[in-house]
Amino acid sequence: MSITRDQASVAAANIFDVSGLATLKHQAKAGDPASNKAVAKQFEALFLQMVLKSMRDATPHEGLFDSEQTQMYESLLDQQLGQVLGGSNRGTGLAAMIEAQLSRQNQEPQPFDAPLPLQPAGPAFSLPQQNKMLPLLQLPISSPLPLSSSSVPRVPMAPVSPRPATPSSVPSVVSLPDQVAVSAVSAPAPTFSPAAASAAQRAFVHRLLPAAMAAEQKTGIPAHFMVAHAALETGWGKSEPRRADGSPSFNLFGIKAGTNWHGSSVEATTTEVVAGVAQRRTERFRAYGSYAEAMNDYVQLLTNNPRYATALGTREPARFAQRLQSAGYATDPLYAAKLERIIDGGALRQALTG
Repeated sequence: MSITRDQASVAAANIFDVSGLATLKHQAKAGDPASNKAVAKQFEALFLQMVLKSMRDATPHEGLFDSEQTQMYESLLDQQLGQVLGGSNRGTGLAAMIEAQLSRQNQEPQPFDAPLPLQPAGPAFSLPQQNKMLPLLQLPISSPLPLSSSSVPRVPMAPVSPRPATPSSVPSVVSLPDQVAVSAVSAPAPTFSPAAASAAQRAFVHRLLPAAMAAEQKTGIPAHFMVAHAALETGWGKSEPRRADGSPSFNLFGIKAGTNWHGSSVEATTTEVVAGVAQRRTERFRAYGSYAEAMNDYVQLLTNNPRYATALGTREPARFAQRLQSAGYATDPLYAAKLERIIDGGALRQALTG
């Protein structure tokens, strides 16, 4: 019984199809040459899933509807897309190269218990040649490059312990074209950084930073904490409440216009969580003449209201965010986690240093 094209497509059609993968595994163990194509498509699908995951990780997640549940469904969607793209007839071309490699390996298999030939058909090293090659094979692997002094955090690379290599221990994937096979020894140590800051995010941070630094002297709260708070409330300036004529209200922190507010105000739609249920409401928010005026009002709110006394002077992102939420600043149960993620995120760090 050989695996057909329809069976191979079914095995790659659904990420939850365990039976299809089990059938493919059985056919591969039986040495069926037709299973090479299906196996190669599975490897291509895994590669595409890694690419999609890297693209998803590089995208900012500070959205209104972002949560652990949406991230889970996005992960499932990416896995399914990888399976569909990898299982298509065209794909990226990686499956064809892997299939050719597997086909070469399966040609004329050597019996497991057969004795080694005295004179192998392929090229072999003579004893003097082996003595010349041994020092080269025992050279230590180069250590990772030093980390950059940039303020953007980078993931340190663990040192690789050197070990002697033999022709039989080299995996067969090195025979693939150079465009596909990547050497982990000769290439520089890869560095990973969070999502890069966009031009709009950099402009938003640079616009608020002077007023935030002045507010830091009054509250003891780090300036970039307050910039991150404004980024969360306004979506990096994209969702700032606007007046009826379309001009900005300069409301950075979502402060509502209560009965004790005697200045100008604007109406805007907001989301409030009541009894665990998100509700869309139209509320009145304070309007200011400048961002500096909005920052000063934010400082007065924190310093004059005893509820926020524990947040003043806090220099730890998690503690600052949690104390704001505990004081009732917002009704979103994930408010503290979202604020902490922006404070520690790469977009804010790069915008501050760029």
